[in-house]
Amino acid sequence: MSTPLRNTAIIGEPEVVEDAALAETTDAWLTLKDAAIALRGLQIKDGSVPSAEHHAAAREHVAAIIAGIRALAPAFPHDADYLAASVLDFERWATSDFGVPDFLDSLVAFQPQQQRVDGIRHLIVFPMYTQNGSPDRLVEALIVEAIWPEFIAELEAGDYGNKLFVSLRLIDFTPGYDTNSAVLFPETVAMREIPTFTWGAIFQDREAARYRRVVRAASEITKLDLPAEAARMLDGHDLTEKTFVMWDIIHDRTHMRGDLPFDPFMIKQRMPYFLYSLEELRCDLTAFRESVAIEKRLSVRDDLTATEQQTLEHAGLVQYAVIFDRIFRFAITGSRVRNYDGLGGQLLFAWLHQHGVLHWTDTQLTFDWAEVPDAVIALSDAVNELYWRSIDRPKKAHWLAAYELVRGVLTPNPASIWARGLSDEVLAGLPKGYTDMVLDDEFPLSMFFEALEKKMRPVIESTAGIRATDA
Repeated sequence: MSTPLRNTAIIGEPEVVEDAALAETTDAWLTLKDAAIALRGLQIKDGSVPSAEHHAAAREHVAAIIAGIRALAPAFPHDADYLAASVLDFERWATSDFGVPDFLDSLVAFQPQQQRVDGIRHLIVFPMYTQNGSPDRLVEALIVEAIWPEFIAELEAGDYGNKLFVSLRLIDFTPGYDTNSAVLFPETVAMREIPTFTWGAIFQDREAARYRRVVRAASEITKLDLPAEAARMLDGHDLTEKTFVMWDIIHDRTHMRGDLPFDPFMIKQRMPYFLYSLEELRCDLTAFRESVAIEKRLSVRDDLTATEQQTLEHAGLVQYAVIFDRIFRFAITGSRVRNYDGLGGQLLFAWLHQHGVLHWTDTQLTFDWAEVPDAVIALSDAVNELYWRSIDRPKKAHWLAAYELVRGVLTPNPASIWARGLSDEVLAGLPKGYTDMVLDDEFPLSMFFEALEKKMRPVIESTAGIRATDA
């Protein structure tokens, strides 16, 4: 039986919508969204609807989705080719009895990186999985809005070019995004073959909202006296949102820049999760050190333009964001099963503590802020040195060297085989043997983080599906 819809019977076409700013309030969108949610209930993991008895209901839902897309399309003229292709993909899927969906044609037609205009909106409908959300390729429908302030446009046009980077704000969405997911990547879409990807999107509004809620709670729990500029971020969503755009555009472009061991992610190759930790942390530390450099360069000038003033302001804020998001949210979010982002947060915290610029004394957290930049850059240098040396190392030797870097800061699990030393048989064997020996929680939380996680757990859980208005 199909899920009830707001308007189950479609009589003609819904009223045409011409204003994207009002799209999420229209019957066309609400019916489309309801139909997508109902259709999700009939799909299985690969996105198909295998039961023939559900096909009639599925066709009703697809008809409602198509009618909604057609009614909304005039409000999104810049996406006309994509929306027309989306209708054709949905029609083909329905006529092929809802096998594994193939939305390659509409995916190729969707080019949001060509529309980086602050405030421009997109209607997006794909069968897809959502990272940190649903692992199943279910139909998702979203209305999103570009975040592209002038100072970011200037950064991108200058030293931080990144033609693939798209910064978005969530307006309304189906349940796959009522989760921790804060990205929209083309590789998650159901398609028959892999095209050359031309964009990747991050929802900085969600990242900013999570940051504000988590850091506010964590600073109270740890009795951290936030610097005035950092405290301003907790009271200003727009300020924090733009800070995350600056952080992410530098982070994103860093993945394929620098002295890299050919491919830092070893795409489609399995490797110990701490390698992913170091790569993600490397990119965040690069965003930090570049922000320090930008701040130094602009702070000595007295002839800054208005956009340069914004750049200077956000360069300082990025530094606080990297530190607080990494140690307060990343370190204690998610399970302890190969949590590479969590490990990166633990590593940054321990490094700062061991270098004497972070203190947990008398149950209060303090920082020596004047010394923090040099300490963070020193960690960045250590990771960069690892990468530089690994250009001349075999892969397995790189893995061992990376482990030594991490264990030089964090204490391994007492049961760790890696810490005791891999056997000669494993060392002489295939890389798979190395990876198999890594524990799910190779570097457990410290006592500090164990206690903090218990206090912060309800706050972390409350950020799933968060919107800017919730923070």
